[in-house]
Amino acid sequence: MKIVTAAQMRAIDQECVKQGIPVSTLMENAGKAVAEEARALLGPMENQHILCLIGAGNNGGDGLVATRYFHGWGAKVVVYLCADRPADDENLKLLQEHGVGVVIETKTDKNLEKLGNLLAASTCVVDALLGTGKMRPLEGVFQKVLENVNAARAERHFKIVAIDLPSGMDADTGAVDPACPTADLTVTLAFPKPGLFKFPGAEKVGKLKIADIGIPAELGDVSNLELITGEWAADTLPVRPMNSNKGTFGKVMVCAGSANYIGAAYLACSGAMRVGAGLVTLATAGSLQPIIASKLAEATYIPLPESSQGIISKEAAKTISREYPHYSAMLIGCGLGQHPSTIDFITQLLLKKGLPPLVLDADGLNILAKIPGWRQKIPADTVLTPHPGEMSRLTGLAVEEIQQDRTGAALSFAKAWRRTVVLKGAFTVIASPDGRCRVSPYANPGLASAGTGDVLAGIIAGLAGQGLKLFDAAALGVYLHGEAGEKVWAELGDTGMIASDLLPVLPRVIKELKNRA
Repeated sequence: MKIVTAAQMRAIDQECVKQGIPVSTLMENAGKAVAEEARALLGPMENQHILCLIGAGNNGGDGLVATRYFHGWGAKVVVYLCADRPADDENLKLLQEHGVGVVIETKTDKNLEKLGNLLAASTCVVDALLGTGKMRPLEGVFQKVLENVNAARAERHFKIVAIDLPSGMDADTGAVDPACPTADLTVTLAFPKPGLFKFPGAEKVGKLKIADIGIPAELGDVSNLELITGEWAADTLPVRPMNSNKGTFGKVMVCAGSANYIGAAYLACSGAMRVGAGLVTLATAGSLQPIIASKLAEATYIPLPESSQGIISKEAAKTISREYPHYSAMLIGCGLGQHPSTIDFITQLLLKKGLPPLVLDADGLNILAKIPGWRQKIPADTVLTPHPGEMSRLTGLAVEEIQQDRTGAALSFAKAWRRTVVLKGAFTVIASPDGRCRVSPYANPGLASAGTGDVLAGIIAGLAGQGLKLFDAAALGVYLHGEAGEKVWAELGDTGMIASDLLPVLPRVIKELKNRA
């Protein structure tokens, strides 16, 4: 599903008019969709007191349509007009025809006293003030109304449902006005907007729903930015024929682990196994092999020579070079450390010819950043999976600069490096050298713990080993990892989730995707 900017959305709206799709039809579809999502959130409408804050434009029109549905389902509704509507506003007329008689205008509400009383009685407030137009500082009536909403929300809880995005939030950048409300549910229309996945705006969104309002999907092709969906993930899963063997599903070599980071090797290998890789081989320091094998029985092993106990020697590159031609994907970096001999080992290994499709993570990236001219030396078929700190070391940019425009940073360096880039974090960004970019729908604080990145790297390598193109393997891996995190979060909460919790959940996520395909 494409993610479109405010300007692109305006162009799409104009194209709909050219194609003969009436604005009134889109508005009716939008309002109904908002009402249905709100009903799913709130429960029985007969118990609801809904206050609809209505602005001047189409966003306000969508809110008026939603109000009509709320009324029809038995809710007690009040329309609070924060701006003048056209004299011939069809949706206001329809409300009157349906017997919705409580309509209050801010210009008749001295000191917003009625608003205060309405907020005290409301179970839900619908924010239909502003749409996706260019954000400007909130002022005047809108500012005062939203400040009153926020103050009332601090004293008593009621639900807030935002149409398209919370008012006072920039659709493109995620910047927010101080008066921007924090929604429980945001129903964005037709296509999601970039700001919904950027902070601080993302914290204002609440649960995000994307409503189909009848705009042809192909009109979103003006954008190269895409939200990863379950439908796409289901279609992208590797095929698993009945007449198959372990070789059918690829062989993955994982080069990982050191004396201080034994668990990283276990987690990475397990991630590759749990997404269906046929064979996973761990290449690790020889003294660590029996320790890891006691927990990781399903893997095979390449014990590597050591410079000291648990530290891989630079001579190990020769050992691996005899083996990697037999593998369909390779993961390098998880928990290797940065001992001088390990740096020599990885440097030698990365410069070898004929490496299989490669995933570089963690210390693999940190060491890569120290290799002069690495962009011209490592295989073209490589996925880089940095977190913001590692991205900073690779690019020389400050972490704050990277985080300010994550999609822009991932895209620009994917093109410059001619490699697939996975910029990890909330709403992980996957960028391709050809300019395509996908965004994860997930932001899960439970995944902010040691080892979850090792699981992700293993997942991506496992999918690449099964024959997926690297951009697809990276995006699908991010989705499976995020969805597994959501399921663990739902069961355990976001505190105390550990990386190994994800592993048994991954096959269930894949099974559910197959069942929906």
